[in-house]
Amino acid sequence: MIILTILGAIPVAVMGTLVASGAFVFGGLISYFIWDKALQTKSKKLIREAEAEAEVIRKDKILQAKEKFLQLKSEHEKDINERSFKLVGDENKFRQKEISFSQKFEENERKSREIDVIRDNLQVQIELVEKRGEELGKMHKQQVEQLEAISGLSAEQAKEQLIESLKAEAKTEAMSEINEIMDEARMTANKEAKRIVVQTVQRVATESAVENSVTVFNIENDEIKGRIIGREGRNIRALEAATGVEIIVDDTPEAIVLSAFDPVRREIARLALHQLVTDGRIHPARIEEVVQKTQKQIEEEIIEIGKRTAIDLGVHGLHPELIRLIGKMKYRSSYGQNLLQHSREVANLSAIMAAELGLNPKLAKRAGLLHDIGKVSDDEPELPHAILGMKIAERLKEKPEICNAIGAHHDEVEMTSLLSPIIQVCDAISGARPGARREVVESYIKRLKDLEELALAHPGVMKTYAIQAGRELRVIVGSEKVSDEVAEKLSFDISQKIQNEMTYPGQIKITVIRETRAINYAK
Repeated sequence: MIILTILGAIPVAVMGTLVASGAFVFGGLISYFIWDKALQTKSKKLIREAEAEAEVIRKDKILQAKEKFLQLKSEHEKDINERSFKLVGDENKFRQKEISFSQKFEENERKSREIDVIRDNLQVQIELVEKRGEELGKMHKQQVEQLEAISGLSAEQAKEQLIESLKAEAKTEAMSEINEIMDEARMTANKEAKRIVVQTVQRVATESAVENSVTVFNIENDEIKGRIIGREGRNIRALEAATGVEIIVDDTPEAIVLSAFDPVRREIARLALHQLVTDGRIHPARIEEVVQKTQKQIEEEIIEIGKRTAIDLGVHGLHPELIRLIGKMKYRSSYGQNLLQHSREVANLSAIMAAELGLNPKLAKRAGLLHDIGKVSDDEPELPHAILGMKIAERLKEKPEICNAIGAHHDEVEMTSLLSPIIQVCDAISGARPGARREVVESYIKRLKDLEELALAHPGVMKTYAIQAGRELRVIVGSEKVSDEVAEKLSFDISQKIQNEMTYPGQIKITVIRETRAINYAK
């Protein structure tokens, strides 16, 4: 139709021209119109498909919107229900609180009314008490006036006399009580002190060992003696000069004697000599080298001994200088008693005795261990060892109680704490026990002689014998002068006199012997 319309619109002349131009142009126009027709058809089809798809999408979105609406509606209803439930619960709680508050308010109102009643009653009672108080005051004043008139004294004077009377009575009763306590203390103190001392000594196991001033060095054969002496005595002189020990080489087989009062020097000489003999090289230069090495070894050993002693006794926090002095005690003796062993013994005794008396046992053990450090001081000034030890302890920041116990254990300074007498007593116990110390021969013989003469001075005594190193005294009396009863009394009297007049270690047993002899001769 479009083509016909177009053809109708073309003039005849033009049409003729076109027909004359050729059939090509006409064929192209027809193809164009056919393509346009197909394109319109396809467009309409795409539009219908798009409209159908849009309808499907629209319906799908409507369904999704309905579902979302229903979901939101459900959640909203659920939230409304929860809030409603919570509001109901809160309302119930509020009602309960309101009821409780109302009950409490009513209870408070009731108590308030009761308090008002009680206050009114108290007010009435207070008024009655005040009236009675005024009446009693008047009566008391009248009685005081009557008493003052009768006694002729004022109230203040009577009070003073009463106080003085009560004071005198209290003083009398207090003095009586004090005397009774003092008497009881005198009766029990000696017994209790003996019990504590005996228990303390029994609980400490001690070793009795007396040290000498010589050391015997054993050798395999006498040929080594010549090597030790050296050519023209050079080796032995070098050894004596380096160690400060006298070396005695005599005819004693397979033995050399090292003599010195300083145990440290003797030990250095012994170890050095042992190393020289083992090595075989003995000459002056080698001797000096070995002695120097041995001295360093001994110094290290002294520190190790001090540390081990402190650990064994449980004494901690000691200054390194004190540890060195404690180790040095091993090589020092007093009256033949090893100083370190003595100090350990005093430390243990002091700890036990302090515990028995309710004091600090650790502090007592520390003071007991350090009480003789003045004996091993490096300076060795002209001071008593107790004072010197106290000064060393003060310089090394020990506690005042420990310093005082060190300085006062020989009564050279005043005792200021209960720890000081404990250290003094334990030091005496350690030194006085049998076998602890070696006595000088002269003082030992004099003590035995004094012991025999003291017993011999009693009437009826014929002979006396001090036996068992002065631990027992045998007294022989005449049977015609001393009866059995007198012999028993004599034994007691001699023991008391020895106890009061003599100083001795341990105890002495007094045995009085009385015998009757009948003698006849057969002719």
